[in-house]
Amino acid sequence: MKRTPACVLALALVTFGCKVQEDAPSSAAPTASAQPPAPVDHVLVAHPPPDGEVATIVRGELTKAQPAGRRLVVYEGATWCEPCQRFHRAVERGELDATFPGLTILEFDSDHDSERLATAGYAPRYLPMFALPAPDGTASGQQVEGGVKGEGAVSVVSGKLRQLLSR
Repeated sequence: MKRTPACVLALALVTFGCKVQEDAPSSAAPTASAQPPAPVDHVLVAHPPPDGEVATIVRGELTKAQPAGRRLVVYEGATWCEPCQRFHRAVERGELDATFPGLTILEFDSDHDSERLATAGYAPRYLPMFALPAPDGTASGQQVEGGVKGEGAVSVVSGKLRQLLSR
């Protein structure tokens, strides 16, 4: 039985997701003094389409992130990578929101995306990999790689990511 990577399932949910029931229109008219919603400071994870040129995808995500005041990093991980799994779960639980407010992680799966990532210059030796993209969507050369297994995985990976973002 062939196993489907978790990122493919997540992409399917994002792409084909559940239909959300829309609220009934409000009878109250909006007031002129209505404030826009506060910016979202939690870590966002963006899932790229399963195919396409990485530089083009990254450029598209940069055009969304920058006007919103968010920072974009390109991430390459794998479902079999323990530090990747632990970091991913910590992000899902919101444990890193305070550490990385306004961060958007463009998440690629090494098993599916390594060739197309390498074409854009993202070719790590170790996983997980976080990279700052150049304005054209290719790798800027600024990246951090690797982690440790076990309880300290999130701390080590987060430390490396903090180091990258401080550049």
